[in-house]
Amino acid sequence: MLRGIRNSTTHVFTLSLARSQHCKPLLTLSSLWNNIKDGSFLQHSSYTTDIISKVENKRTVENLYRLSVDIKKIRRLKEWVLFQDAAYVKETANTLREMGADKTAIANILERCPEAILRTPAEINSQRDLWQSVCQNEKQLVKLIEQFPESFFTVEHHENQKSNVQFFQELGLKNNIISRFFTSAPDIFYKPVEKNKHVVETLQRMYLNLGGSNANMKIWLLKLLSQNPFILLNSATAVQENLEFLQKNDFTDSEVLQLLSRLKGFIFNLSPNTMQKSMFFSKDVFKCSDQELKELVLKCPALLYNSVPILEERLKGLLKEGISVDQIKETPMVLELTTQIVQYRIKKLSALGYNIKNGNLENLNGTKRDFEATYCRIQAKRERPMFNPVAPLD
Repeated sequence: MLRGIRNSTTHVFTLSLARSQHCKPLLTLSSLWNNIKDGSFLQHSSYTTDIISKVENKRTVENLYRLSVDIKKIRRLKEWVLFQDAAYVKETANTLREMGADKTAIANILERCPEAILRTPAEINSQRDLWQSVCQNEKQLVKLIEQFPESFFTVEHHENQKSNVQFFQELGLKNNIISRFFTSAPDIFYKPVEKNKHVVETLQRMYLNLGGSNANMKIWLLKLLSQNPFILLNSATAVQENLEFLQKNDFTDSEVLQLLSRLKGFIFNLSPNTMQKSMFFSKDVFKCSDQELKELVLKCPALLYNSVPILEERLKGLLKEGISVDQIKETPMVLELTTQIVQYRIKKLSALGYNIKNGNLENLNGTKRDFEATYCRIQAKRERPMFNPVAPLD
């Protein structure tokens, strides 16, 4: 009988744990009976009870419901928000309404970022003033909040955000660029402004050391930051290490500056080790000297910033289409394209009767607009009559 009770207890407890979303790993059958005897069974069962016993804030749920917010979605994604004692649903909605957000926009914002209701009115108004300082009007501000609510309602670093906005404005960055940073690269505002200043000073010093002029430095820096604000997430040490790697591989100062401009500073998101592996791979594939490799990298920086697995995948894709290594070496820029884009473009050109195996790979290169122009040019040439039917026969 004792064995029956033991087996029955084991079955019931295992089933209850299996049904819990917040359970600890199931106890083994051999240890379960010992847990019951020494009292630890109650400890395990109380773990799930603590989670399940949490009660939603009734007022919060009712206020969200009145705003037509999908409560089920919040329960599924961020249920913990509904358990908080202090919430500012009405106040948050009113502030958004004052900025011009309609009922649908407010509901969408709170569904995507329910923790917004945990911010105090003072915190939200401070964010509103800061973001408004770089937005054209409140209509644009509401649009940004609706698209990127998490960025707006991250208020823990408000003072850093404020200091960094002022620093970027002093550098000469336009407000529309700064507002784009808020949504595309919010992390750069969370750092103390001194760290961003240090990286910027390192970039300025590096530019001048590479032969850049004081007259052009500001334009170069602002363009670099506009294209790649993530460069500020790197430490000044990492920037210096990557620069030294290029110089050790015999790139001249002007060539390094050329690479920095072409790569929009993304080279600083890499590591010397990653770049070294990519260069070794390319050298082995193309059977070239160090000088030839350097020339290939200058023609196609993708050989430097793409990892070995990516380069390998793209190379295999090209070879599979019947393109030779020599063709790729002649036009390495084709490695800047993904395998899917290459296959699509080859298919389109093949439909025109263009044989890429014997043709020029340059016709595959460029942006989407560049390729469409190339395609139309080849198409027009194929459709052009061999002779002018209205021209005199003599």
